[in-house]
Amino acid sequence: MKMNMKMKMGLVLYVCVAHVLLYHGAYGGMTSSFVRKEEKSVDMPFSSDVFSHPPGYNAPQQVHITQGDHVGRAVIVSWVTQDEPGSSDVVYWLADKTDQKYKATGKITTYKYYNYTSGFIHHCNIKNLQFESKYYYEVGIGHTTRRFWFMTPPPVGPDVPYTFGIMGDLGQTYDSNVTLAHYEMNPVKGAAVLFVGDLSYADHYEFHDNSRWDSWGRFAERSTAYQPWIWTAGNHELDYEPTIGETKPFKPFLHRYRMPFRASGSTEPLWYSIKRASAYIIVLSSYSAYGMYTPQYQWLFEEFPKVNRSETPWLIVLMHSPWYNSNSYHFMEGETMRVMFEPWFVQYKVDLVFAGHVHAYERSERISNIAYNIVNGECTPVHDKSAPVYITIGDGGNIEGLANNMTEPQPKYSAYREASFGHATLEIKNRTHAYYSWHRNSDGYAVTADSVMFFNRYWHPEDDSTAKNN
Repeated sequence: MKMNMKMKMGLVLYVCVAHVLLYHGAYGGMTSSFVRKEEKSVDMPFSSDVFSHPPGYNAPQQVHITQGDHVGRAVIVSWVTQDEPGSSDVVYWLADKTDQKYKATGKITTYKYYNYTSGFIHHCNIKNLQFESKYYYEVGIGHTTRRFWFMTPPPVGPDVPYTFGIMGDLGQTYDSNVTLAHYEMNPVKGAAVLFVGDLSYADHYEFHDNSRWDSWGRFAERSTAYQPWIWTAGNHELDYEPTIGETKPFKPFLHRYRMPFRASGSTEPLWYSIKRASAYIIVLSSYSAYGMYTPQYQWLFEEFPKVNRSETPWLIVLMHSPWYNSNSYHFMEGETMRVMFEPWFVQYKVDLVFAGHVHAYERSERISNIAYNIVNGECTPVHDKSAPVYITIGDGGNIEGLANNMTEPQPKYSAYREASFGHATLEIKNRTHAYYSWHRNSDGYAVTADSVMFFNRYWHPEDDSTAKNN
């Protein structure tokens, strides 16, 4: 029987997808034997102390900071006042020079979403800070003043040690609170958080209840006010709901959270890059256009050649929707972006890719699938020492619960997977080594459920796989 070209292509695609699902070897990765108790994630009530309003008239709330330039000498301070606009000034000083204070002035924005009107959202970029220094800062000048502090990173350099915390899909459930508490109490102290998207889950509620954005900001303030969180937009940040007249994507998120996108030549805040210590962080938007000639595509095309691995050896990418995922939830949703960008990731030797979206944990081996072009049949991911490790960490504690329906058998490219809530840390030691560990919530603060020493792809491209015969 003769087959036409459409039938042939369909058969090849079917075989390739089936092959990806069944790609498994005798020495593949492991699915954790740990079984978390089956129970639904439950939001903490608004009466919880983690949501409490700070006392005082017009007291600043939802305070959070992020990097404010490309190299780490600036910090964007953001907060909300409810009673009146108040002052957008930030007073700040070096911890050891209390008699020498400085002032920076920010701007105020507000927005409306259906039947919700926001408070007065302040954003102030403090510039020209000293590296590796502790600063105190105050907001709420003129009414109720609140004081916080932060540490600036060390100067950018190839052998500068630095520790990141990594979280995603946090939400505001009891599990979210445990995740954040475990991160705070971890003996390995993260100095900044790489956050891979899905913050408040406000869109889970009727009319995308934006008061849930406010409660989430107050909940996370205990960390976000003291160390920079590097923001990635997830699908729950879209807040696109034309049935209630809300047709501007990402509106609440972009009003509330600022990114230093212009410092890296980006035209939009949803994709950008920063340098921090010995790492070069690229943030991508899974839910913005990324096809050829789109602004995100063009920016990334021009961005990769700018990375100087002699200055920032560790090249890390953040996105929300994972490219490699052996969970039935959100399976292959990141495939089109993978097809567009994976050849660049291999060409430029990206070390690590962190994603969320799937409410479980998974770490891959170093693999690529760039040979596959839909008609050649070469659709099995292969071990590739120039490829990144892909880590899915969408396990912060969201309202939707865990994604515990793993595909079987476990693909060979999947090194470790588990349906649990948790967080991770990445301890960059020098230009060649970085120690990574993932901590499930069900254990003590210091217990590591999955860990690996990563070797840098540019300076030490040795095999760091954790499964045999890969």
